[in-house]
Amino acid sequence: MYHLSSVYMSLNIKYGFSSKVWRHPAPAGWYFVSLPRAISKEIREQFKFQEQGWGRLKVSAQTGMSTWTTSVWFDTKRQTYLLPVKAEIRIKEKINEGSSMKITIRI
Repeated sequence: MYHLSSVYMSLNIKYGFSSKVWRHPAPAGWYFVSLPRAISKEIREQFKFQEQGWGRLKVSAQTGMSTWTTSVWFDTKRQTYLLPVKAEIRIKEKINEGSSMKITIRI
């Protein structure tokens, strides 16, 4: 017998989109991209049961030649998931605040 979450986890669902990088206004703020609302809505409907604290959902992300493991967080104010973009990735891919990124995430 399969447990529903293990079935979904093994599907490796892929979403591709473009989004601009923005920086959280806090001192030493993190850099993020916001997932499109339509994609966020679909992900939330299908995978909310896998979310951990603060609406966190584990994903792998890819842009350019870089892939990293991270989590997306659901932002209730923006009604979308936020994907953090690590400094290592920003440096390697020459990404700055305001840059447009093509991203693929896998759940």
